[in-house]
Amino acid sequence: MSSAPHVEAPQVGSRWAAQMSFDELGRPLRDITFCVVDLETTGGSAVGGSMITEIGAVKVRGGEVLGEFQTLVNPHAAIPPFIAVLTGITNSMVATAPSIESALPAFLEFAQGTVLVAHNAPFDVGFLKYFALKQELPWPRFEVLDTAKLARRVITRDDAPNCKLSSLAIAFGASVTPNHRALADAQATVDVLHGLMERLGGLGIFTLEELQTFSSRVSPAQRKKRHLAEGLPHAPGVYLFRDDRQRVLYVGTSRDLRTRVRSYFTASETRSRMGEMVGLAATVAGIECATPLEAEVRELRLIAKHKPRYNRRSRFPEKVHWLKLTNELWPRLSLVRKVIDDGADYLGPFSSRKAAEKSLAALHEAFPVRQCSDKFARLPARSPCVLAEMDRCLSPCDGSVDIDTYAVMVADLRDNLLRRADEVVDAITARMSGLALTERFEEASVHRDRLASFVRAASRSQRLTALTRCAEVVAARREDDQRWAVHVIRNGRLAAAGVIPADAHAGDYVETLRASAETVLPGLGPTPAATAEESEKILRWLESPGVRLVHVEGEWACPVRGATRHLAVHDAVQQSRLSLVPFDERRSMATVHQPAR
Repeated sequence: MSSAPHVEAPQVGSRWAAQMSFDELGRPLRDITFCVVDLETTGGSAVGGSMITEIGAVKVRGGEVLGEFQTLVNPHAAIPPFIAVLTGITNSMVATAPSIESALPAFLEFAQGTVLVAHNAPFDVGFLKYFALKQELPWPRFEVLDTAKLARRVITRDDAPNCKLSSLAIAFGASVTPNHRALADAQATVDVLHGLMERLGGLGIFTLEELQTFSSRVSPAQRKKRHLAEGLPHAPGVYLFRDDRQRVLYVGTSRDLRTRVRSYFTASETRSRMGEMVGLAATVAGIECATPLEAEVRELRLIAKHKPRYNRRSRFPEKVHWLKLTNELWPRLSLVRKVIDDGADYLGPFSSRKAAEKSLAALHEAFPVRQCSDKFARLPARSPCVLAEMDRCLSPCDGSVDIDTYAVMVADLRDNLLRRADEVVDAITARMSGLALTERFEEASVHRDRLASFVRAASRSQRLTALTRCAEVVAARREDDQRWAVHVIRNGRLAAAGVIPADAHAGDYVETLRASAETVLPGLGPTPAATAEESEKILRWLESPGVRLVHVEGEWACPVRGATRHLAVHDAVQQSRLSLVPFDERRSMATVHQPAR
């Protein structure tokens, strides 16, 4: 046996780039060049000092052997007797063999442009990567398949007693019997790989992507539904899964409709609810969109319209809460479910009553506005409530305050709702400091959460109002493909979206898009023409790097002393708290303490 590396047949170049560009269904297995590799070593861990004693590899494509690689490797250390008996490789056999410093570069050249395959791949690939790192050799970005892992998902006890290479070689009738020598074991692994591919072909697995993501958790019935994605384009848009009665089960969005929908039929989709949904799906409809932002907005609108059972979020945008500063002789704060045309001021929307109540408590802490819901005359004459006795209400009910003094306090309250948050922040901060000095930390944390809820709600409402009071905003951004995406936003609602064609006059295109945009009439409250979630998505896009304003009709500006300037402190506190708790609790806290929505 020669101790020098032996290579048969010329190396075949990689065709992956072409496959990834032109084969929209993935890379067919028949076109993939695989390099099946096996190592013999002096022990089980390269990190622990074990060395490679032999490398064997077979390069195959489409069932045809393209070349073989085999070399002994001098470990420059004694081979343990047990290993020598197991493999038949002795110290004298490797004495004149090349070192790993010579053998590894030769193997990497042989394997260039292939998909690596090994039985128990973490072992073999782990050794190769370790010595590549030790030699400071750049490790090629090999894709790796593990035949042992695949076999455990396919082979039953009726096929083989276990998934060892020797058992699988018998089960698939391999032409070579594995014998703990690198080349023979690699040759046997080739037959096992082909046997597994044949078995998986019966389950509808024909591409490398499907093979890599194959899992026994995905039923054959689900995999057979891959055809549902075939009519979808490689473009941004929205997709709708429907059942056999045409009821919408799920609405999603993607920058690549076909690729995303196909992922639902592979193991890359791990959500059990989605597996259940795919099992019920009979059709998938796609709505191509000009830009990803348009897709995100359409998704929100379709979820709100159809309320699909498998969408967890955004199904009920109408189920929100508002804080209302009433428009009456003796104004008060009220928790309401909708905005009406009554001249009142509103803060929100809040996605939960709990978040709204925290903000309400924060405002009551700073402003002693009445909390009763009675109607008062200009000169009321009633008995004061307990809040008046606690100095938490100016007590207009018993004439303790005149209407002008009360109005001044209400004006400050309105200012904190709409333009600034200083007095609320100062009042509650002072309250927390006092509690902390007396070591009443739990009570202080309650006030902290109330303040954080109010600051986030006020910041959100002020930012949304700044956008939604603009009759029209037209903005553009150069996307990754170097084309300009243009959006027309009216009163906070997406009215039109498009991409300027390469041969078009930009100004003319924008004017045409504006002329064809949806007519949007202003409404009431901080989100008059769209849901808060839609306007927020638009805001995030408008605030993203590279956006250029083309046209603004109205005044788009947030208050200089608005609540947003207080957000950084509360975000830092929340992040600090999350970093100190276990992951499961952190996820729960992130849900509970997320900004009001």
